[in-house]
Amino acid sequence: MLFGLTPIERINRARADLRLGVPVVLSDGPDRAILVAAEVLTPARLNEMRELAQGLVLAITQHRAETLKARAYDGDLARIIVPEDADCRWLRAVADPADDLRVPMKGPLKSLRDGDAGLARVGLALVKSAQLLPAALMLPVPENTRMPDLTEVQAEVLARELARESEFAPVVSARLPMEAAKAGRVHVFRPEDGGVEHYAIEIGQPDRRAPVLARLHSACFTGDVLGSLKCDCGPQLRAALAQMGREGAGVLLYLNQEGRGIGLANKMRAYSLQDQGFDTVEANHRLGFEDDERDFRVGAGLLRKMGFSQVRLLTNNPRKVEMLNDHGLQVIERVPLHVGATEENRAYLATKALKSGHLL
Repeated sequence: MLFGLTPIERINRARADLRLGVPVVLSDGPDRAILVAAEVLTPARLNEMRELAQGLVLAITQHRAETLKARAYDGDLARIIVPEDADCRWLRAVADPADDLRVPMKGPLKSLRDGDAGLARVGLALVKSAQLLPAALMLPVPENTRMPDLTEVQAEVLARELARESEFAPVVSARLPMEAAKAGRVHVFRPEDGGVEHYAIEIGQPDRRAPVLARLHSACFTGDVLGSLKCDCGPQLRAALAQMGREGAGVLLYLNQEGRGIGLANKMRAYSLQDQGFDTVEANHRLGFEDDERDFRVGAGLLRKMGFSQVRLLTNNPRKVEMLNDHGLQVIERVPLHVGATEENRAYLATKALKSGHLL
């Protein structure tokens, strides 16, 4: 077919549609379901789905189900039966923990325990990859139903692509004198799957044959740009670049995985929950996310692309060391990075040490 979409192009179109509030179709053989993100659902879309067929189900993660005291019969998720009189406000209240206090009476919630949860599982993964709240409204569609003209994605292809390590193509590199070092260069890499670009900041001329001083730094708008006192990200960024400047060589990967991979909007939701007394891990769970949704395979892939095979890794996070070692990089040394402690982030750092294993 002329100009037919590749599987990756279909997935990215589906992500864009979901962020716009447009439903997409997931298919697995003869089984099909219409999917829309609960966060951006409109009354008109909800009515259209009800006119098409019956059996609306709201898929939420196990973490969110535990918060709502709902049964997660499928293990990692729960398929909540949507009442016939439920409106968008009810669905949003189930999806968004900001409404846990404003709309306390949402239950009792009834969960499906029969049937295959495969479509719901990949649907949730697709919604999360679009950095929306992990709550997917799904409508199983009977065979021979006349379907609307929507982007369709095969569940098997979607699951495979979401699990696959992305390939990156270098876009451009240019010299950039910086405070940390006048001999600086910024490389921009673009993933083949149409996702966000990532950056490598190269200090000096690191020897590709020797272990390079490296840091995997996840983007933090609030810390890196605004100087937030709630985290230690900004001080870690500047300290890492300064140390590379003093040693004369190094590579800092600036990975666009804001908020441990959940995006800035969801990170701000987590901050709002922290103001209610929840720690950073508890806040992520109430939103329906894992403790950390980042994919450090990205860092390993970029370092390999730049010609490095051994690193001295600037980090307090043993998980980064394990991930690089598991994906083609040899971590010769873990270099601690103990900076940025404030009165405001004392509890945050303690939680990172206690629950995420950071060595502080």
